[in-house]
Amino acid sequence: MVFDWLSIETVQGLAQQYGYVVVFLGILLESLGLPLPGESIVLVGGFLAGQGDLKFLWVVLSALAGAIVGGNCGYWIGVYGGWPLLLRVGKVFRVPTEKLEELQQRFSYNAGRAVFLGRFVALLRIFASPLAGIAKMPYGRFMIYNCAGAMLWATVMVSLAFFAGEIISLGQLVAIVSEFSLLILGGLIAWFVFPYLLRMTKRQRLKQAGESESS
Repeated sequence: MVFDWLSIETVQGLAQQYGYVVVFLGILLESLGLPLPGESIVLVGGFLAGQGDLKFLWVVLSALAGAIVGGNCGYWIGVYGGWPLLLRVGKVFRVPTEKLEELQQRFSYNAGRAVFLGRFVALLRIFASPLAGIAKMPYGRFMIYNCAGAMLWATVMVSLAFFAGEIISLGQLVAIVSEFSLLILGGLIAWFVFPYLLRMTKRQRLKQAGESESS
């Protein structure tokens, strides 16, 4: 589990008591940056649907609604306050503004894919929407990727827990999905970072070559 302070048993108990509201609010609040295990919450919802405690369709719709609403809130947070906040964080860590602007442009180029695929990665579920707002991704385009990604994620996760819950325990299922999410996160980091590092290396080599010729 990503957040150990909220156990699977606690999430399951809350979902059994409050039902779809827990699924909806859990996903929405995670999208706003609160340390809630959204992935575990939606898996618990699917598991309970498989046990007959909840309805499959309503679990999917609750997760979908929470993801879409939370993503929209994150986007507008990025639009209206995200960039100044990112600049302040950059100053704390002594990251030049030029570097941040370059990273922003890099995200802008891949924003649609990041928003769509980010649903399957815990950290990107929190940060992809605000970064899309910071990068000034057109709202209509953001909504398409946000809704499509939320729909795919909610359907896959609830269905996985619904059917796999008959074969393995809920704890095992959450652990497997969490490990898979880490693999996806590593791949996405490599996808974003490696091209940036290659460009920096190339620029450094060109700079050194120019200094050698001038001397």
